[in-house]
Amino acid sequence: MLRVTAVAEFTPQPFTVLGWAVPDIRAAVAELRGRGVEFLTYDTVPQDTDKIWTTPGGRIAWFPDPDGNVLSLTEFAPGNYTTVLI
Repeated sequence: MLRVTAVAEFTPQPFTVLGWAVPDIRAAVAELRGRGVEFLTYDTVPQDTDKIWTTPGGRIAWFPDPDGNVLSLTEFAPGNYTTVLI
């Protein structure tokens, strides 16, 4: 279930507010880029040229929604299904 609430005033959040687990992050990033999505770069984590951060638990890429919130894609490492937070 996903619950969405309309509000009169809104402030975008600088942290990940919604994310999806994907089986192949490079394919997902390429698909979204082909649709015009721009991925975010953070100075605090080392990201590759596709703007993907690789961690022991998997790979993560972030992008903004139209309101400026941060959304993410995560490809978990095999056997690792825990959430990686910054």
